[in-house]
Amino acid sequence: MAHEPSPEDLVRAARAAGVTDERLLEALRVTPRAEFVPAEHVASAYRDRPVPLPHDQVTTQPSLVAMMVCALGLTGGEGVLEIGTGYGWQTALLARLTASVVSVERWPDLAEEARRRLAGQAVDNAEVAVGDGTLGLPARAPYDAVIVCAAFPEVPEPLVAQLRTGGRLVQPIGPGGFERVELYERRPQGLVRRATVTSACFVRLYGAHGYGQR
Repeated sequence: MAHEPSPEDLVRAARAAGVTDERLLEALRVTPRAEFVPAEHVASAYRDRPVPLPHDQVTTQPSLVAMMVCALGLTGGEGVLEIGTGYGWQTALLARLTASVVSVERWPDLAEEARRRLAGQAVDNAEVAVGDGTLGLPARAPYDAVIVCAAFPEVPEPLVAQLRTGGRLVQPIGPGGFERVELYERRPQGLVRRATVTSACFVRLYGAHGYGQR
């Protein structure tokens, strides 16, 4: 009988990618990805691969999500800024791991879909805003951690400014298509690169401090 994919497959994929944070692995286990993908892709929700979204967007591969979130070193009390909401699965994961999440999505229909899906899972500590992700959301700053889900050759300055000293930021650095996912820490003198998390392919980051609007 064929194996029916389940959340446990995503946990195994994350472990294989080197993720050992048990809180994060449990969040992967109990946050149903099938509730955060388009209906036509529900059957493949628990396979470790990206899923297409409207506007030529795509979800991040689950094991890559786990690696990026793990790099933030979350302990439970943080306020997190997420750039690029999609349908909200990563947002829901972050909400389980932190005190609060603010997510910025450039496409209003994706933001609305994410809000609906997060509400359907009773996630009440995540806010989805429509806007230019490269500007962050200064009204809620400073943040303890920032995660950027689109690629640009440098970290947008507003995101650095909104990250508290000692906070961590993860972003794919590159032109969009093949990137290094980098971990940074905000120090008094500015942003310091701490590690390369992995290599990956991401869509481009558009905005005032990213690529010009399409």
